[in-house]
Amino acid sequence: MDRDYRLFVRVIELGSLSAAGRELGLSPAAASKRLAALEARLGARLVHRTTRRLSATEAGRGFHEEVRAILAAADAAEARVAGRAERPAGLLRISAPTSFGRLHVAPTLPAFLARYPAVRAELVLDDGYSDLLGDRIDVAIRIAADPASPSLAARLLAPNHRILCAAPAYLAEHGEPDTLAALAGHRLLAASHQSPWRLESARARRLVEVISHVATNSSEAVRELALAGVGVALRSTWDVGAELAAGALRRILADWQGASDVGIYAVHARATPLPAAITAYVDHMAAAFSPVPPWETA
Repeated sequence: MDRDYRLFVRVIELGSLSAAGRELGLSPAAASKRLAALEARLGARLVHRTTRRLSATEAGRGFHEEVRAILAAADAAEARVAGRAERPAGLLRISAPTSFGRLHVAPTLPAFLARYPAVRAELVLDDGYSDLLGDRIDVAIRIAADPASPSLAARLLAPNHRILCAAPAYLAEHGEPDTLAALAGHRLLAASHQSPWRLESARARRLVEVISHVATNSSEAVRELALAGVGVALRSTWDVGAELAAGALRRILADWQGASDVGIYAVHARATPLPAAITAYVDHMAAAFSPVPPWETA
């Protein structure tokens, strides 16, 4: 049964029956027979079979999560009985938003890999919301409201402060708005997925609908346009902290900020125990952004 479970887990993670079989020393025919026997024993279809790729059914996704936790617990128990302390090792797949990953995730990797030389890392930068199971991601860095769920655990790494800002050249030409309502008379900048702006002050919360002066699907493009003096943007301090400190951007309407329920999280599948590499990496990221994130010190 243990071997059938391991075969099923690797089939889902690799998306290939033959590749999973090779890892376990099975021919494609033998691997197919074992998988079919497992489905027959459970009385449920676990895998969608197509000519291009295998993927988990709804039942298979839930079963995969539970079986992976069972196997991890069994491996940890064997290591304890054998007197071996589990050390971080193996491939760790990490996903992060493009800008944040480039600025604040990639620079933290060298120290982590130096500390845990048995770990290999793969960093996937993508502004989409990665499917941890489908994309075989071990840890996802997400900037959102608390993303924890029955199947996902989330650890807050840092708050995500967002402020309204513009370049001095823009403010010199167009003036500085002194109320939130005055933003309606200004050129606003936002990526297609960033409207409306959710803003709050000490006394109120407001939604500001944004028709971007330049239409774009790229948050990085919005940042560059703001720096070039094209308009007003709502930006995270992790993204523009250095530019604010240098005077290339200036904060406006300082009583208002982006909604405070958004944070920067490390997200991973729930499992007991967690693989040591995941635990070590999440701890490493929490330490890197504590007690004050580096972009806030600027």
